[in-house]
Amino acid sequence: MTHFETDAIRTQLERSQFKEHSNPLYVTSSFVFDDAEDMRASFAEEKQRNIYSRFTNPNTSEFVEKICKMEKAEAGYAFATGMSAVFSTFAALLNSGDHIVSCRSVFGSTHSLFTKFLPKWNIETTFFKTDEVDSIENCIQENTKILYAETPTNPAVAILDLEKLGAIAKKHNLILIIDNCFATPYLQQPIEFGADLVIHSATKLIDGQGRVLGGVTVGRADLIREIYLFSRNSGPALSPFNAWVLSKSLETLAVRVDKHCDNAFQLAAFLENHSAVQSVWYPFLPSHPQYEIAKKQMKKGGTIVSIELKGGIDVGRQFLNNLKMCSLSANLGDTRTIATHPASTTHSKLSEEDRQETGITNGLVRISVGLEHITDIISDIEQALQKIKL
Repeated sequence: MTHFETDAIRTQLERSQFKEHSNPLYVTSSFVFDDAEDMRASFAEEKQRNIYSRFTNPNTSEFVEKICKMEKAEAGYAFATGMSAVFSTFAALLNSGDHIVSCRSVFGSTHSLFTKFLPKWNIETTFFKTDEVDSIENCIQENTKILYAETPTNPAVAILDLEKLGAIAKKHNLILIIDNCFATPYLQQPIEFGADLVIHSATKLIDGQGRVLGGVTVGRADLIREIYLFSRNSGPALSPFNAWVLSKSLETLAVRVDKHCDNAFQLAAFLENHSAVQSVWYPFLPSHPQYEIAKKQMKKGGTIVSIELKGGIDVGRQFLNNLKMCSLSANLGDTRTIATHPASTTHSKLSEEDRQETGITNGLVRISVGLEHITDIISDIEQALQKIKL
């Protein structure tokens, strides 16, 4: 199979003796062995089979196989959450004394991991700004092991040049890890540009309906092997039920993301000309600073529109309180349009200085554009803007 949509639907487990059309749930903690020798050989990894659902499970295996095909990856491992994927990937690959070079504009919990928790194990991080990709090599040290970035970034939807990042990582023999959550493999495949590993919070667009938590890391088989060995002992495995939901969700990923992107582009174009809006960031708007890079590496502009409202934090709160249809939530990638104020929610644990460094101002609002009719989305946001009192 060569087409994304077909692989998403037709990649599935071997049918059982019951000849089911839709794959069943394998809600079991463990699997039985034929005899003592079968048990020994299985634990010795002389056989490829399921032993314990903390290691592998048919439902998680199907989900991982689909993501690997979509990202053109050699192997993968599924996690209970996106952040467990991030932490386990770094914990498995880094040793005390290692160094990370990361884009400064990353998810708030990832930033906390780099600045508060990994330093406990003598692992330090040097940050570069989204518009300073050409300065990355100045950040690299003798003990640097990983180059990390999100693109598009959360929440300001800045775009980093994956081709440049891949070239830098290859030149300096670094492991390039890309968080591809905002784009999904439907819009962007970082491995094609040189990434060694790709991470997703499957909670977002991969699920797409705000139902379950999940995460996944895919990429080079040798690196995934290290991540798997760490994870089968530390226990952040994805549950069979969540894996089943996420695998089914992938069947409609392309259809959903196409519509999300179409709505997002129309909303961004509307807001760009609104008098109450100071700035609009959407990768496929020609006004976006990295528009040409986005067009080079993404199929469409994504599902997130970020705006800067005139008037700062008070106006931002008024806007959120004025919304009638759009949801107020910290999630994104849902069928429902969601508005979030990052400075007081997802990135509230960052210092004011760090927020400013990553472009998260007090007036920034992140809009995860849903699948409602675009006229209804624009109408709700328009009435919320009109009610703002300066």
